[in-house]
Amino acid sequence: MEDGTSLSPGYCADTGADFDVLHWDTREDCEVRQILDRVADKWSLLVIALLDQRTLRFSELRRTIDGVSQRMLTRTLRQLERDGLVARTVYPTVPPRVDYELTPLGRSLHATIKALVTWTEEHQREIATARTAYDVRSAEGADLERYGAAHV
Repeated sequence: MEDGTSLSPGYCADTGADFDVLHWDTREDCEVRQILDRVADKWSLLVIALLDQRTLRFSELRRTIDGVSQRMLTRTLRQLERDGLVARTVYPTVPPRVDYELTPLGRSLHATIKALVTWTEEHQREIATARTAYDVRSAEGADLERYGAAHV
């Protein structure tokens, strides 16, 4: 085995002293990248935020999350359950009742998500200003390209 190589298959964080984010970020089979893709997905973020408040049924989640399809919510909940972030409880009633809640692991992730949302709220005006400035520069650049092409 090569020096600095992890014995754990699928572990793709740099094991050497010089950490390089590109070492794991560019590898499609990297577990870290797969987990980040899952938890940073907009539907996952919303589900985790809502379930932090209380246990919810599927229909309550679907009504609360504007724009999510039944298929996408089902897929999101299954993936979060598979990752150990959400627990699904089925009650033997007619019709069956299914509740979803965060696991302790999911609750620990919610603290990080809450920090990200807080940061976003604190900086939304700065981001809006930067977007407007970028759009103006882009429009000016497009105008210059059209003007230049017309006069060549």
